[in-house]
Parts: sequence; structure tokens; C-alpha cells
Amino acid sequence: MSLSSTPAANRIHIGFFGRRNAGKSSLVNAVTGQALSVVSDTPGTTTDPVRKAMELLPLGPVLVIDTPGFDDGGALGALRVQRTKEILREADIAVLVVDAAQGLGPAEEELIGLFKENDTPYIIAVNKADLPHRQFSKKNSAFRIEVSALTGENIHELKERLARLAPPKEERRLLGGLLSPGDCAVLVTPIDAAAPKGRLILPQQMALRDILDAGATALVTKETELSGALARLSGPPSLVVTDSQVFKQVAEILPEDVPLTSFSILFARYKGFLKTAVEGVEALQKLAAGASILVAEGCTHHRQCDDIGTVKLPRWIQEALGREFRFLFCAGNEFPEDLASNAMVLHCGGCMLTEKAVQARAKIAEAQGVPFTNYGICIAWLQGILDRSLRPFNGDL
Repeated sequence: MSLSSTPAANRIHIGFFGRRNAGKSSLVNAVTGQALSVVSDTPGTTTDPVRKAMELLPLGPVLVIDTPGFDDGGALGALRVQRTKEILREADIAVLVVDAAQGLGPAEEELIGLFKENDTPYIIAVNKADLPHRQFSKKNSAFRIEVSALTGENIHELKERLARLAPPKEERRLLGGLLSPGDCAVLVTPIDAAAPKGRLILPQQMALRDILDAGATALVTKETELSGALARLSGPPSLVVTDSQVFKQVAEILPEDVPLTSFSILFARYKGFLKTAVEGVEALQKLAAGASILVAEGCTHHRQCDDIGTVKLPRWIQEALGREFRFLFCAGNEFPEDLASNAMVLHCGGCMLTEKAVQARAKIAEAQGVPFTNYGICIAWLQGILDRSLRPFNGDL
């Protein structure tokens, strides 16, 4: 990803939902002006969600998601329906595509119910309006528009209405409120086997840009060079942000009065679940030996031999608490609806997920009484420096 591109998590997510062969893929192609999805008269052609990041005027940066048919039967159909529900957790806007000749049926009514359950603004796009079709009742008329993917009828109007449904753009920053013009912030970024070649990861990119936008100065260094870098400063830095994996090492180098936190904790605040994560981590102390911990990540990066989520954290938790646990793992857009077999959820920072998606996961856990925390909070707690790492955010807790 280039430094100038908009991260997928910061784009407006638009999901296209509906029955098989309602014309979802054709409508996606018409709205985007690109052949993003395969179009066929055979029902069920789209078997997996198709995602495309693009600029869509008048909305701006968006992520368009073409979903599988919602009315499938059998085991494969159940999987498609499950994926549809997962996408709804992240979608900012939903487009319900209805075949004009078939009208609204049980599948559409169920989807509308899911939209409302997930607080997702939606519009009903009655497709194939160029063909003879049934008359619709006044029910849901305020949410409905007749379109034709074939002729382009009302496609422009559909995009205009999508823009009106988009959530208001809130100017939020990863380091918002933590720096002032003239401050100096230090970013500690380890370069190990897990670090991507030739680039910084998204949290580091976002933090660096925020420092510059605040009129502050950024000093980027590895943990092995931190002492020397601090010695060259004329005074203590206003803030130090570190990768959580070297939290303890950095904390031992810094004077106690220098504000310190981690990229992961910053993301818990940025995504709106900092308080939940802080409250959830306390459950670790109470877990019985053999309890199951679900480790969830929002991306599907290649696993290294000493991966943070699947190797390091499980090892650190068991060493610190002196007992063994059962660790389960999920990644990407997959997250179980049923958490009954899990004693707690340990989530990544969520930099690749939308705020809505992360909060939806936290709500699923909360509804089932399962504590929910994240990597950075957990590591700070294990190393006895959680209170210190939260000092910059006292007003947010």
C-alpha cells in the first residue's frame, strides 16, 4: 500500500445484498463503471464476496462489496448466508438489490431485518426496471429506487442517494489531542522477521502522518537505537509510541515521567473500544487452567515462525500466569457469532477493520458475557505497565 492511498478501513464500505440472480453483480458493475464482478444468468455465480477499493463520486474513497446470494439452500448456502452476515458487521451502507419481476419476499424481509439489527442505513434498488414488472406497495417506498443495470436508468440517482446515506465524515486522528505544535514524538518500530520489507505498517504510517499534521516533529527509531536517539534530543519527548512487542524494553529505557503508549492501544482508542479492552483484560487473572482464549486478527498476513498472535502472546500469557490455556484462532473477516466455548477474546489492534466491524465484534462478546481486549492492552497488563501506558488517555476512560 502506498503512503498516498486511503486504507480500506478508512473507506466507506458499501455492501450489495440480495437473492441469487437478482442482478447484484450487474448493478455493482453499473454503479462502479467497471466489470468488478462476474455476471451470469446462472443463479449463485458469486460464491464469495468480491471487494474493490475505488473512488466513487460523489462519495469519495469507498470499498464496494458484492455478496453471495442470500437465498441459497444446503451447506454451501448456509456458508454464503454466514458470510453475508459477517459483511453486514462492517458495511456502512447496504444496497438491497431486488428483481423487479419477483418483488420483496422472505429473503428480502430477512435482510431488511438484519440491516436494522446492525444499524446499517440501506436503500432498496429495484433492478431490471426496464422489463415488465410488478407494482410495489407503498411499504418501504422511502427507501426504494427503481434502476436498470442494463440501460443505466437511475444509476446516477442511486449514487446520489448512497452519498446521502453515508455516515458523516468525522475528522479523527490516531494521535488526536495528544500533541501540540512544536512537540517531539518518538515512534519505536522494531525491524524483525515479521516487519514488511521496504515499508512501514499501517499504524506506523498513520502515526507518522498525524505527527506531521499536528505541527510536531517525528523521530523514528528501532528499540535497539532508542537510548542513543533520546540522548541526542535537547529535552524529553512529548510522547513515545512503541510496538507492543518491545513495550517492556522501551519502558525500562524511558524516564517514568515521559508519556508512553503503543500503536495497538492507540488503535483501541481510535476504533472506540479502549474502555472495553481495559475492562476485559482483568479477566485474564481469573481464567482457570485449560480455559479457551479466542485470538482474533483483522488481517490474514503470512505467519512468521514467532508470530505475535499465534506464538508470542500465547507463550507470554501462559508464562506470566503459570498455567496453560487452549488458544483458538480466527483471521480476516471471519469472527464466530457463538462465543460460548471461549472464556475471553484477545483481538488485534484492528487497523485493517472498520470501526463498525471492530465494535460489532466487541458487542457480540459483550452480549454473551465474554471479556474482550486487545494485544497492546494485554501485553502492557502482563508486563505491569498498563497504568503507565494509559496515562495519555485518562480523559477517555
